[in-house]
Amino acid sequence: MTTFFTSATSATSTAQAASILSERRRTGTQGERLPESCRPGDLAAALAIQACVTAELGATVRAWKCGTPSEGKLVIAPIYTIAQAEQGHCQVWNRMGQVRIEPELAFVLAQNLPVQTEPYSNEEIDAAIGSVHLALELIDSRYTSPESVSFVENLADGLLNQGLFIGPQISAMELSAVHAGAREHLCIDVHTGAQATKQFKGRHPDADPRIPLYWLVNYLRSQGQALLAGQAVITGSYAGSFEVPIDAEITIGFGGLGVLQVRFSTR
Repeated sequence: MTTFFTSATSATSTAQAASILSERRRTGTQGERLPESCRPGDLAAALAIQACVTAELGATVRAWKCGTPSEGKLVIAPIYTIAQAEQGHCQVWNRMGQVRIEPELAFVLAQNLPVQTEPYSNEEIDAAIGSVHLALELIDSRYTSPESVSFVENLADGLLNQGLFIGPQISAMELSAVHAGAREHLCIDVHTGAQATKQFKGRHPDADPRIPLYWLVNYLRSQGQALLAGQAVITGSYAGSFEVPIDAEITIGFGGLGVLQVRFSTR
């Protein structure tokens, strides 16, 4: 994977941090924040560690998570593990019988978006999208207390991602409504076995969920990184994050867009 930009952090420190985080990913363990000797101090260092984790794992980047950047923050991370709705179940790391999820839309590319000199237009990026699906980002951290570490430390660890569950494809009509902003708000209904249904008044952070995708494509292009056909991109939660039980039938309604069903089991 291409390193995003040069960091003042030494290659030795980057490799040390990546070794710790990649081993925790392999084993599903959590631990204290990184040692001060290899702790990232800026965005460049964090992204260098991200890239090194990918190399340490020997993993294929199957998807990306992203969000609109803000002052001092870049929301971008590779995703290595994907489960599909057709499988009916999804394996996750078990945290006290629960898994944390975020309801999102996943854009699956049908065409490569190779590195080129000129920025891609929104229309060119739209044309590369093959399908859009209901999806769940699967949340987990390699830190015992991710809320107590800095943003760049979480960025180095892939922004609390452990994988992605891709659900049913949404219709062309509903996709048009999403693009037009008519689906800015979604009623997210979560039913978990015998428990009462939870309801969230969902809203995408950018109204149009393609906005972070447009940013991601051109950011990666500027860093010499292509996006490939078959990769998925998620761009922000409609209802924050929340926990659901493992080994229960989970049904999540995405307003008028459709319904996603899944059963989580222990990895």
